[in-house]
Amino acid sequence: MDKTANRPALGLIAFIVFIDMAGIGLIVPVMPRLVMNLSHEGLDRAAEIGGWLLFAYAIMQFFFSPVIGGLSDRFGRRPILLVTLTTLGIDYAVMAWAPTLAWLFLGRMISGIMGATWAAANSCVADIVPPDKRGAVYGVLGGAGAAGFVLGPALGGAFGLLGDRVPFIVASVLSLMGAAYGAYALKETLPVEKRRRFSLSRANPFGTMVQMSKTPLVLGCLITIFFMQFAAQANFAVWSYYGALKFDWGPLTIGATVALFGMLLAVIQGVLVGKVISRFGAVRTAVWSLIFAIPSYLVIGFATSSAMMITGLIIGAISGLTFPSMQSLMTVKIAEDSQGELQGAIGSVVSLTAILGPPTMTGVFGAYADKVGLFFPGAPYMLAATLMAIAVLTLWRTLNRHAD
Repeated sequence: MDKTANRPALGLIAFIVFIDMAGIGLIVPVMPRLVMNLSHEGLDRAAEIGGWLLFAYAIMQFFFSPVIGGLSDRFGRRPILLVTLTTLGIDYAVMAWAPTLAWLFLGRMISGIMGATWAAANSCVADIVPPDKRGAVYGVLGGAGAAGFVLGPALGGAFGLLGDRVPFIVASVLSLMGAAYGAYALKETLPVEKRRRFSLSRANPFGTMVQMSKTPLVLGCLITIFFMQFAAQANFAVWSYYGALKFDWGPLTIGATVALFGMLLAVIQGVLVGKVISRFGAVRTAVWSLIFAIPSYLVIGFATSSAMMITGLIIGAISGLTFPSMQSLMTVKIAEDSQGELQGAIGSVVSLTAILGPPTMTGVFGAYADKVGLFFPGAPYMLAATLMAIAVLTLWRTLNRHAD
């Protein structure tokens, strides 16, 4: 199959990733109020319920990412992308209507299952892009996702002024628009002769990891992803609380800093990845860019001003070069009929950190944010720096031993 024949599909796939992430971000600003209205509880209790909603989403992604990836290896990328996007559109509509918390939980669980669109989209890259160009394309997809992550909450906040459920309706429309556009324009990227049988023994996090462990470079990269994503939970889980406690940040400042980081990632992944990999190679790009995450967490953890916090963010954004570089290296080591399985494994590892990371990071923050004992609210970032050092060492040893 001519790997350049379906290049126009890449723009559409990036658009689908953008819509997927924008849809997720749209509902973030109104979720606290919706939970409060459905539960008839105060903000403190609603925050706890919100944590369980995040857990429900992450646990479904952990178990079902390999399933979605395996199904895309069996039936092709196009039908899986269209089915997941359509189901997400219906699911957002259900959540917009949800009369009780139980319905909202059901909706978030379905979102977690169908949120593995990312796995099928990334598999398309391995299907149609030559190995030496994949890092740049993975960067474009990452940039599209980051742009959606930035734009989604902003739109959610604006539409939320019209009602707590309006952003869910907008997310539903976006997802269905993506599915409709895909049905019209997206061509299949995985030919029939390169597909494999679907196997339940492999289409689960544990079976998938057994398969991935047969390839040392892939296993080492997955371990690296676990530690680097676990470290990243420091920002996801405690950034807003840390900024509010230490620098008296309000919602506007918190939102602006998160948006800044998203824009930096969009530029670095969407524009610079290909150029940097072309200049230095995927191996050196992956290792050296990841090193920047360590001083980033240290600067944030010891920050004495908002300017230092932003400096830490800027330094950390450079590590956005790492993930696309690793993806390009891993896809070369995996058979063409198992690319969906690889992306499913990556999805499961990332979801696992989303399950374990928030309670760990918020627990550390709570333990050291109490002024009765040792007051050091930057403690989660020290843990993050340690985890990232392990990630750097693991990646360096893996690529030094197994990269061609």
